[in-house]
Amino acid sequence: MPKSAYQPADTNPVTRSSAFYTVRLWSVRHSRGLERVYKFLARIFLQLHPFWKFVGYSRAEKPVVLVEKVIKSFLFDCRMCGQCALSDTGMSCPMNCPKSLRNGPCGGVRANGNCEVEPDMPCVWVQAWKGSRLMQAGDNILRVQPPVNHSYRGSSAWLRATAEAAEARNAETAGASPP
Repeated sequence: MPKSAYQPADTNPVTRSSAFYTVRLWSVRHSRGLERVYKFLARIFLQLHPFWKFVGYSRAEKPVVLVEKVIKSFLFDCRMCGQCALSDTGMSCPMNCPKSLRNGPCGGVRANGNCEVEPDMPCVWVQAWKGSRLMQAGDNILRVQPPVNHSYRGSSAWLRATAEAAEARNAETAGASPP
């Protein structure tokens, strides 16, 4: 197989295990159930907000990142970008796209649905569409994702989402209280 100058995720495509694709495709096929698990965990993390705040989000970061990385790396071949879009992209991580496209396919998708850069890999966005059709919030795939903020790389998307949800909840509560 000819060597490619492009090596996504610091790994040669030839050496990437097909096991990652197998588990990733399983996750897409089971996106509805994983969506439920994600929502359940989000509620638990939000209920733990007082604890995270007491301990300090920055101190909780390291242990949470370890757990998040193990789980998401196994299930989604996660790149730990710190801005998880799995619940919007049919449980198919857009950072697995060799071009790191976060808002849809590049137009180079092969007729068989595989990637133009890595011909043996199913296109992340074809899989994302399939997964999103199985999810309750499947139309979230139509949301425009913000560009990747590389300063978040290696940080916990779970804690960031929790802090944002707690802030939104507090703002909603403050706005609902009478003056």
